[in-house]
Amino acid sequence: MSPTSNTGLNPDTPLRIALTPGDPAGIGPDLCLQLAQQPQAVELVAICDPDLLQERAHKLRLPFSHRRFDPEARPAPTGAGELRLLPVPLAVPAVCGRPDTANARYVLQTLDRAVAGCLDGTFAAMVTGPVNKALINEAGVPFSGHTEYLAEATGTEKVVMLLATEGLRVALATTHLPLRDVSDHITAALLERILRILHSALQRDFAIDRPHITVCGLNPHAGEDGHLGREELDVMIPLLDRLRGEGLELAGPLPADTVFTRERLQHTDAVLAMYHDQGLPVLKHMGFGRAVNITLGLPIIRTSVDHGTAYELAGTGRADPGSLHAALRQAIDMVHARARR
Repeated sequence: MSPTSNTGLNPDTPLRIALTPGDPAGIGPDLCLQLAQQPQAVELVAICDPDLLQERAHKLRLPFSHRRFDPEARPAPTGAGELRLLPVPLAVPAVCGRPDTANARYVLQTLDRAVAGCLDGTFAAMVTGPVNKALINEAGVPFSGHTEYLAEATGTEKVVMLLATEGLRVALATTHLPLRDVSDHITAALLERILRILHSALQRDFAIDRPHITVCGLNPHAGEDGHLGREELDVMIPLLDRLRGEGLELAGPLPADTVFTRERLQHTDAVLAMYHDQGLPVLKHMGFGRAVNITLGLPIIRTSVDHGTAYELAGTGRADPGSLHAALRQAIDMVHARARR
């Protein structure tokens, strides 16, 4: 651990948070600059090309100053209009709205630097901007998303994607899979690992002593007693019964079309959806632009925005930084929650 590690939460030392802007041609750099317009009680360290932010600030007509990040210096709050910068050079200059595969590896390098800093204690957490998965794949690097990439980078066997907004948290049993493959992946072993990670994370990262998790069925009407699919009868119900016997508070499997009612959510700390588009449309309807993407199960804290690169908005000043603000607040809350346990 570095001599200036702030993961021990010395009350006199501000947290030091890594910030990766994501795709340089998208709105990630804009959002970082907008976030920097407000003074922060933490030290924000942007891991990116300094010229990228300087040029984007000029385009957006935003005041911006930066200092090179010094890991040996005492962390200090970030003032309005400034960031600390850990430089990573672009492969080619970035043009707003025009993604370039030449910069795909640059994006991954910024993530690698953030992960390394979180693992060695330099950073208390990392907050990530939006990337373009297809572009990275087109550059010849297999990449299915931040979640899977960070799991591999930290040597974590299994992680869980959770999106959260006010009044709702949704975790995913499967993430970036074609719909035709989902059923084959819904096994008792997978669901057990995910439920244990989710239960533990709600305790450790959200300070919920006895988390209540509601589990969606895979099929319409949760299988209709086997008439619309047997995954609920053969896989889910026996597993949930066993875990309830161990003390986990689990409801379900329930039909997904009634899980997200106000009455049900009043008694739910998190919903486990079986696939990406089962739970996330509801969450994004409730809180798009204010929601946070969180990777559970990592040895580090990582939060992210709830949206994509929005190339058409890059450099226009019309990008909404609400989700990045929420991601930073969530990361800070998680650091404090872990420290209290």
